Amino acid sequence: MEKAEHWSNDEEIKIFQEYLRIPTVHPDIDYTACVEFLKRQADKLNLPVDVIHPVLPSKPVVIMKWLGKRPELPSILLNSHMDVVPVFAENWTHDPFGASMDAEGRIYARGTQDMKSVGCQYLAATRALKSSGYQPKRTVYLTYVPDEETGGDMGMAEFVKGDYFRAMNVGFALDEGIASEDESYPVFYAERTLWHLRLKFTGTSGHGSLLHKNTAGEKFQYVMDKLMKFRKTQVQHLAENSSLDIGDVTTLNLTQLTGGLQSNVVPPVLEAVFDIRIAISQDVDRLEKQIRNWGEEAGGGLELDFILRCPFVETKVDDSNPYWLAFKKGLDELGLKTHTRVFTGATDSFYVRQMGIPALGFSPINNTPVLLHNHDEYLRADTYLHGIQVYRKLIPAVADS
Repeated sequence: MEKAEHWSNDEEIKIFQEYLRIPTVHPDIDYTACVEFLKRQADKLNLPVDVIHPVLPSKPVVIMKWLGKRPELPSILLNSHMDVVPVFAENWTHDPFGASMDAEGRIYARGTQDMKSVGCQYLAATRALKSSGYQPKRTVYLTYVPDEETGGDMGMAEFVKGDYFRAMNVGFALDEGIASEDESYPVFYAERTLWHLRLKFTGTSGHGSLLHKNTAGEKFQYVMDKLMKFRKTQVQHLAENSSLDIGDVTTLNLTQLTGGLQSNVVPPVLEAVFDIRIAISQDVDRLEKQIRNWGEEAGGGLELDFILRCPFVETKVDDSNPYWLAFKKGLDELGLKTHTRVFTGATDSFYVRQMGIPALGFSPINNTPVLLHNHDEYLRADTYLHGIQVYRKLIPAVADS
């Protein structure tokens, strides 16, 4: 209890809790209070701040600028998103926007892991570094973007295309990672290729009392069986190789199924939507060709409609990337055990990498259950405070490289 009382009086913990209590929760987020909070933080840090709206007035991007000694050099981007996913309050044992701390120092709130902690740790590390008299060689930008949790279309996706971002001359970016349940820290250098794929099956229609040939349902069943057998191979890969995690295999899930108007009418069209995250070891073109071949085997009439089809982009984590070398050196000097991974989902780092800018996903959270998007999301106060010290090391490491 004494520790919890001590942490509750820590100024950085209080700032973190204040940020968590702002309900920037989907759907229909009002970012006003969040923007005002960040403006106050920038003012306390004596950093200039801009708020721009690349898409809509209701979708702000907040940018703080920490001028470097050599501003002509490519800058460092510290990015985080302001939004959080919905909550089902009845399944929480704490108010999801109360940011209360229990006797063990666990702070409960939506966004503790994903990813208001990182956004606040950037601020805290900047505060500590500035207080010590430090000024980075490269200019450092702290950006807070909207709507990452709905795909980034209203935030980072458009922000990186604009004149403001271009003028920032970003050379390297940091963004979110995922908590680790052991002592190590994953560092993410890429994301799997993301498809949101709609399969449209067309076939013979007619009365439900007859046995029509080449129906959409038959074709769907055939292709679905092939896809599920492929999915099973990925499950087996994970089960048979303990060195792999979910980001190393291809995931495939049926997410929507539509078709038919009446219970006694065989529909001419059935549509199935799949969320597919393709491992970097998987030949993307070959997979697409295989799905089309299965459609032909089923009798034809299969159309592939890509709702979303992201290209594969990665950041090199080898000697060819000086930012990686500087970042890794900082981690090593801290004595942190790390491993490079492919991100399981999708983050705003994708849009940055797509612009040709190296980006790494990293959240300084270890020995913690992975609770992003889950009920009772929490982060321990000591883990949060340790993360500030991690960034105190990593920010100069990359900014002075």
